[in-house]
Amino acid sequence: MLFMIGCTTVIENAQNTEQPAAIDTASSTWMDITLKDVNTNTEFKISDFRGKPVLLESFAVWCPTCTRQQKEIKKLHDELGDSVISVSIDTDPNEDEQKVIDHASRNGFNWRYAVSPVELTRSLIDDFGTTVVNAPQVPVILVCEDGNSHFLKNGVKDPNFLKQEIAQRCSA
Repeated sequence: MLFMIGCTTVIENAQNTEQPAAIDTASSTWMDITLKDVNTNTEFKISDFRGKPVLLESFAVWCPTCTRQQKEIKKLHDELGDSVISVSIDTDPNEDEQKVIDHASRNGFNWRYAVSPVELTRSLIDDFGTTVVNAPQVPVILVCEDGNSHFLKNGVKDPNFLKQEIAQRCSA
């Protein structure tokens, strides 16, 4: 059997307001799972960034919509610098570190990239549902400074939308 998943090309803006409620994930296990940044070979945890907003994106190298989302995240970083932390985790079990390194390098993406360990993927699904690993829907989780998390709407999110979400949902 062959299953094909389509990708959306729509770039969403801040006008769509239907959003899931905040999830208190400050004590969720996925925050404390050790990840390896494939670009720098250094280890980190999402909880290491407490005190700064974090955009956690689930993606797959094969997904062109994911690459479009990452280009929007790059624009956000060009504007805001390191005041927002970005972490892109590859949740496709058929992709490895080298594929992720090649993808980030080819596209000039220089934030943290990791291959999601199975326990991280399972924990994210437990908290957010299976949509969190559906690459074509470009899932992004906003983790606020206090550890509360917000699963952002599906579709590519532009820098203005991301800035608005950070401003409205996170308070330092």
